[in-house]
Amino acid sequence: MGNEITITSANFEAEILKSSIPALVDFWAPWCNPCKMIGPLLSQLSEEYAGRIKIGKVNVDEESDLASRHGIVSIPALTVYKDGQIVRQEAGARPKHEIEKLFKDLV
Repeated sequence: MGNEITITSANFEAEILKSSIPALVDFWAPWCNPCKMIGPLLSQLSEEYAGRIKIGKVNVDEESDLASRHGIVSIPALTVYKDGQIVRQEAGARPKHEIEKLFKDLV
């Protein structure tokens, strides 16, 4: 496992919205096969970009209210936040280089 952090309603504001660095949030579920496919890629990216981007994971089964408030209707959903604002959002499994393109110009 890399440097990903578990995001909940309790820590979302502090960890993501008030983060001093860009944050990539993965909205996922344990039963979601595409989510399982990108999990190791996010782990690798969290290590490669440690200190430059924060990668968080929101389990939509456990945090359905948080997912709903952010308009998540399909998983995996990757949302990039910078300065407390959503700057990019993509749904579906992606290869590592496409995930990286979501945030590389922000770090």
